[in-house]
Amino acid sequence: MSNSGRRKVEIFSAGCPVCEDAIQRVTEIACPSCEVEVLDMNDPVTAKAAEAYGVQRVPAVVVDGKLAACCAGVGLDEAALRSLGLGQPT
Repeated sequence: MSNSGRRKVEIFSAGCPVCEDAIQRVTEIACPSCEVEVLDMNDPVTAKAAEAYGVQRVPAVVVDGKLAACCAGVGLDEAALRSLGLGQPT
């Protein structure tokens, strides 16, 4: 928890329906001591902050400066895409 006694919750969103669902869900489970902030990934400053937290996909939730385990991922996996035929002539 932050020094103010409030838990800082940052939701990184691109404004898509999946992001909107995540925002609603996090807002519903947040307690009165949670300070929830929705951040737009289209803003370069927000994108840089997301990068610093290790965000590689959205929606992503950061609580008190820590990326939630449910939101951490490997991001784009080129090998997996190539195994599906991406980059190869049909």
